[in-house]
Amino acid sequence: MNIGIDIDDTIANTYDVLFHYAQNYTINEIGKEIKDVNRNSKTHMYCADFHNWNQEEEKEFLEKYYEKTALKVQPKMYAVENIKRLRENGNKIYLITARFLSEKFDIEELTKDWLEKYGIPYDKLILNAQNKVIIAKQNDIKIFVDDSIKNCTQMADAGIKTYMMDTMVNRDFENPNIERVFSWPHLYQKIESYKETTE
Repeated sequence: MNIGIDIDDTIANTYDVLFHYAQNYTINEIGKEIKDVNRNSKTHMYCADFHNWNQEEEKEFLEKYYEKTALKVQPKMYAVENIKRLRENGNKIYLITARFLSEKFDIEELTKDWLEKYGIPYDKLILNAQNKVIIAKQNDIKIFVDDSIKNCTQMADAGIKTYMMDTMVNRDFENPNIERVFSWPHLYQKIESYKETTE
């Protein structure tokens, strides 16, 4: 079975890293007040949403911290082990990420090096994914995992089995067609149970 998996905040602990950079940038670099950050965000750029950045501030932040964040993140607990188990069970792993190209560094090389560093197996890496539904259909994805409200909603609406990785930025969101998972062991269990009903 082809499984599509997002990287940031699904495999990697990106929020933990990016959030602290964003707080420091907002308070100490541009001198803005912090908004309430414990709420849902429909955009993957939740830091801009939470910190009320304009487009110029968001651009400046990404220029300063995009590469630093991508280098500093680590896999979520038990992510590596369970991705390996899924692949050993005969599934194909498609990593589908919105990580975008940069003129300052090679995001593809950085991401591939990061995946190799942590021993994360995959069959295909797709970067700069603006519309993950189109990519999922092109690659015959049967199961999709992401943290984004927008991506999960679109994928579920397209009839693809969708799991949402629980995070601070989607915690209050509910959709009967999307199953929330709280850890990688939980996700592995859910996928194995789902496969039993479809095979």
